[in-house]
Amino acid sequence: MKFGVVVFPGSNCDHDMIYVLKKLLKQEVVALWHKDHDLQGCDFIVLPGGFSYGDYLRSGAIARFSPIMEQVIAFAKNGGFVMGICNGFQILCEAHLLPGALLHNTSHQFICRNAFIRTETSQSLITSGVTKGRVLKIPIAHGEGRFFASDETLKQLNDNDQILFRYCDEKGEVTEEANPNGSLQNIAGICNETRNVFGMMPHPERAANEELGNTDGRLLFDSILATLAKT
Repeated sequence: MKFGVVVFPGSNCDHDMIYVLKKLLKQEVVALWHKDHDLQGCDFIVLPGGFSYGDYLRSGAIARFSPIMEQVIAFAKNGGFVMGICNGFQILCEAHLLPGALLHNTSHQFICRNAFIRTETSQSLITSGVTKGRVLKIPIAHGEGRFFASDETLKQLNDNDQILFRYCDEKGEVTEEANPNGSLQNIAGICNETRNVFGMMPHPERAANEELGNTDGRLLFDSILATLAKT
């Protein structure tokens, strides 16, 4: 597979993602500069975490209009796989490739720590190898991670099995105390209705290396590769 990792001014997790995909998973990876107009034949596009354009206006609001995003949007609308992590999730919502919005954390503070998330479905490319209900420990690092959507949108997300992860405690209980940022219904990650665009606030690329003492995030990358290998 050929992965493309989009780099915006302010991206700071692009090299982390490239390292996991290239060095650990032995995949072909190219960095796609935000001013590019060509996805270089990539099979899967990743929008990494960071602070694109310094998070001016709103996180992801300016990056959504970078030249490369015209190609990413067209790619996604044609069924191509796109994944946004943290700032990438924010960009996907701003580009209307995913529903909802990411608002300031209820604490109005930047949060950087490990979080527990419960896998809500195995019916997606990135969770196909993860048992529904399994709890993963994945780092979070964001100031605007509070997922918000209308009641109608929330109902659609639930009815269509589009919620990928919910914040929980170590035992898998979804509680207010386990919610680090105030996200509605403890939502930590979602996919679109056609199940080819994925967004999550936690950083699986920071939990994919045995040297870091946590490989829960690698389960998502392994799911992608194993599922696509069958097609």
